[in-house]
Amino acid sequence: MAYVLFLLTRIGLNGPIGLIMDGLQVLLMIGVLIRAKAEQNWHLMRGPISTIILIWIGYNLLQVGNPWAESRMAWLYSVRGVAIVLLSYFVFLYNIRTIQMVRLIFKMWLGLALFAAIYAYKQEYIGFSAVEEAYLNSDPAIAGLLLIAGHWRKFSIFSDPVSFAYNMVMPSILCICIIAGKFKLWKKIVLGGAMCLYLQAMLFSGTRGANVLLPAALFLFAIMKYNKKVLVFAACAGVFLVFLINVPTNDPNLLRFQTAFRPNKDDSYTARKVNQKRIQPFIQTHPFGGGLGATGQWGHRFAPGSYLAGFPPDSGYMRVAVELGWVGLLLFCTMIFTMLKTGINNYYKIHDPELKTYCLAMTLVIFAYNIANFPQEALVQFPSNVYFSMAAALLTVVYRLDRQKRRPNEAFQRQEPIKY
Repeated sequence: MAYVLFLLTRIGLNGPIGLIMDGLQVLLMIGVLIRAKAEQNWHLMRGPISTIILIWIGYNLLQVGNPWAESRMAWLYSVRGVAIVLLSYFVFLYNIRTIQMVRLIFKMWLGLALFAAIYAYKQEYIGFSAVEEAYLNSDPAIAGLLLIAGHWRKFSIFSDPVSFAYNMVMPSILCICIIAGKFKLWKKIVLGGAMCLYLQAMLFSGTRGANVLLPAALFLFAIMKYNKKVLVFAACAGVFLVFLINVPTNDPNLLRFQTAFRPNKDDSYTARKVNQKRIQPFIQTHPFGGGLGATGQWGHRFAPGSYLAGFPPDSGYMRVAVELGWVGLLLFCTMIFTMLKTGINNYYKIHDPELKTYCLAMTLVIFAYNIANFPQEALVQFPSNVYFSMAAALLTVVYRLDRQKRRPNEAFQRQEPIKY
């Protein structure tokens, strides 16, 4: 449902769909707590990732009492996407119990991504639907953001081109890991074709920040999966990337791709640097920030005259630093570090080749989301925030499944509490 959330609104399904999503997440979490209490098994709350997520959620909930906050309503609307959605981590951690379920999740992910890519091709070569045309012409500010040199940026079934682009990169990373793993040849060929569709569709979005994610993920991929074949592949990919960055072209999508690797020549990047420099004194003097929701959309709506309401964060990290302070930024960075450390450690502990591949893919996905969160707010939109929680949960799930496979006659078979 998170994947097609904005498509539902475009086809005329009105109503508080976002609130319904929040309600479903809360109900699922309550179900997990009831089951955990019945089993007297609270291990899912004790792992390193679980611990830091609970601390992060707790810190965001305590922000309701932030003395520098201009609006409690802004906190109420913001905490849903920043903290509450992370409760889905525990839902995934508890309910994903078999490798068959893991495979089903990845098949659904790749299938939905393929649908989104094909829809973007339709927008690019056939045109927008009547509903989409009405949306694009409803506000001149929309054209200012989405119309570049007479060419509309495509957003497929998502809320905006940025969210669409990021949701094309992540399944591409999964495809690369599976292609490099020990899988059947026909699966690699199919996924190779799908990856080409994802990446081409990503260019339709005109999102420069997305263009650096795959090279960044491949860099970590080459480090974690170090061998001669990977080095050759990485070298070839590097040469091809240099060629794409420097090749002369009149294609607007490729031109925008090239500017992503020359940020100092980009006016928008320069403006962001100026804004970030301007807000630094505020961050340094407000350790707990100006309150959740103080910037951006909710700041304009609930505290229009405040100092932070006019500040465009333009970055997930800047938003955390401004709204939650340097204390919140430290917690957030610690959470990302804990996830990556767990993923890397589990990757080298896992014996099963298939589960090892899935662990590598989810580690790279979290790493890519971390990079994406610097130029944009990558972790507050559906479905990226749900995928982020799922990827974090799978880091622990696949390691647990590997232990179960290697020791089938131990705790898993004796119905003892599962340790997460």
